[in-house]
Amino acid sequence: MKTNRIALLLLAIFVFSGVAVYFKSCQTTSSQESVPQEEITLNPTPDFNADSAYSFVEKQVSLGPRVPNTKAHKECATWLVTKLKQLGCEVSTQDFVATTFDGKKLNATNIIGSINPTATKRILLTAHWDARSVADKDSVDKNKAIDAANDGGSGVGVLLELARSIQQAKTKPNVGVDIIFFDVEDVGEPEDFKGEHGQNSWCLGSQYWASHKHKENYTAYYGINLDMVGAKGAVFPHEGTSMQYAPMIVRNVWDIASRLGYSNLFIDADGGGLVDDHVPVNDVAKIQMIDIIELRPNDPKTFGAYHHTHQDNMSVIDKNTLKAVGQTVLTVLYQE
Repeated sequence: MKTNRIALLLLAIFVFSGVAVYFKSCQTTSSQESVPQEEITLNPTPDFNADSAYSFVEKQVSLGPRVPNTKAHKECATWLVTKLKQLGCEVSTQDFVATTFDGKKLNATNIIGSINPTATKRILLTAHWDARSVADKDSVDKNKAIDAANDGGSGVGVLLELARSIQQAKTKPNVGVDIIFFDVEDVGEPEDFKGEHGQNSWCLGSQYWASHKHKENYTAYYGINLDMVGAKGAVFPHEGTSMQYAPMIVRNVWDIASRLGYSNLFIDADGGGLVDDHVPVNDVAKIQMIDIIELRPNDPKTFGAYHHTHQDNMSVIDKNTLKAVGQTVLTVLYQE
């Protein structure tokens, strides 16, 4: 991903904004309006350990850039499968060959870890685990792979810690949780590509999964995708495509974040619409999914100065940001 589709999606977001407002209006006139919000208490939730999440990000980076067809990529896949099993997940993988925009063939793997696999009601949580093979926004070593600490590593680290938190908790959530680490998300055209940018050149792993689900007739109540969720100074406005597909889920997650004291990160503002892993999940798999992703309003570098450069290393990772995102998503699960 990380091709900003704001201009392409403005019309769609405008059209669907009326739908979002309508549903919000319906919610405020529901039976809950007789109960003041301050009287609605959140269910007890385990504590999300930001130090542990940080260590999971650090481990990925220590293996080297997780670029498909490399040793680091294979080693990371093995580590992720092993770690998910250690954390009590039922684990499966999807091996497939992906074709990039320039015709390269990549050996790719989606990794799935299921918590409480027999539960009927399921929540889908995803992040991509591959690293960008080029630093196309950098001024040096543009053709070398990046560490991808935040752009990929942070979402994986948060979800691993979320699984660990649930495993160690005395009380488990009342739903099943499926964690999917999508591969080959970040293999789209470089910034200076002279041809036509196509949205289908990104998110190849989620495109594959959406058409080949890991279980026949699999569905989920809703999904949350995490992308670039660990940087210093990050903010998370309402991502535009998420507001198009699932405005009520966005509102619920942002409301919980606010009640946890994270409204300075989960800001009550609309951001641009993006092509990310949530798009094929919505369009093809027909599962409502939202995207929690860093978007910096009024900044020409929408995703931060580190994005798709060699600055995307452990120095940009902030435990406070990991904590805010992780605790919010964990709390969302425990409200089901």
